[in-house]
Amino acid sequence: MNNNPVNIAIVGAGGLVGRTMLKVLEERNFPVANIKLLASARSAGTILTFKDKELIIEEISDSSFEDVNIALFSAGKDVSINYAPIAVASKCVVIDNGSYWRMNEKVPLVVPEVNPEDAERHTGIIANPNCSTIQLAVALKPIYDNFGINRLVVSTYQSISGAGQKGLDKLNSELQNSDFIHGSGKHRIAFNTIFHEITEESGNSVEEIKMMNELRKILHNEDLRISVTCVRLPILGGHGESVNLVTEKHFELEDLRDVLRKFQGIILADDPINETYPTVSASDGHDEVTVGRLRIDESVTHGLNMWITADNLRKGAATNAVQIAEIVQTKNLFNY
Repeated sequence: MNNNPVNIAIVGAGGLVGRTMLKVLEERNFPVANIKLLASARSAGTILTFKDKELIIEEISDSSFEDVNIALFSAGKDVSINYAPIAVASKCVVIDNGSYWRMNEKVPLVVPEVNPEDAERHTGIIANPNCSTIQLAVALKPIYDNFGINRLVVSTYQSISGAGQKGLDKLNSELQNSDFIHGSGKHRIAFNTIFHEITEESGNSVEEIKMMNELRKILHNEDLRISVTCVRLPILGGHGESVNLVTEKHFELEDLRDVLRKFQGIILADDPINETYPTVSASDGHDEVTVGRLRIDESVTHGLNMWITADNLRKGAATNAVQIAEIVQTKNLFNY
């Protein structure tokens, strides 16, 4: 095991996820030797704090990754496409929060509680899954391993912070403007529900396709039967997911609660009669996935309903990326 401090870069340090990455690195006491904050020219010069030290965001360039061991990327598709290969050429391990590399056959897609071993086969880039996929994978893993999953139907209830600062700005501007004409997009988000971008003739949104494909890759099950509907809500943070599944084996609810309770990264909150169940507000600021409202679905054999929540900026993005970095650092996965 490697305990030596490493040099870290955060690409997109000025964004919501980038700032949260910096915070999580400090909270988890990640062994940092030096840290470099990178972003576009627009954010360059911004000052952030790490362990009581002021750090200045630098404009990203081709030479930014010299002497950097791990780079956490959260700066958009174009930056990942252009700069991840440059970082890899500098012998830097890239952990990318964007969608571009996720389904690349040579790039592992990792949720540390679910498939940490996949990180060991990286060739320079490790992908961070979509925020909604991460919390779903954590909640499903103990059920998948112990009872099997035959079919899965998921409906997401996602906060607008999943769209980044521009999403929050859109919601806030609409709340301040009674006619809701300000901002981009055909539909307002304030007091409304909207869908993610839909470009496929199938009618599935980009987000729905991500979740289906990514979960299959993480679980190494290309035949997993899954259907997803993703919805944006006018709330500031946190994602909820309604999950209906059919297991391969018979289960008792108490046995299922037991495997969930024992699984790393899960908080079981399942006493709804006493109003104990997962909420996005209770998940705020936490790294665990909260699972509850476990109910037998009597319309099918081996049917189950469950409700899960998580902080989409932390476990859904920043914390998951830092956990991957911890695997790379402790297992010394720097040679590729």
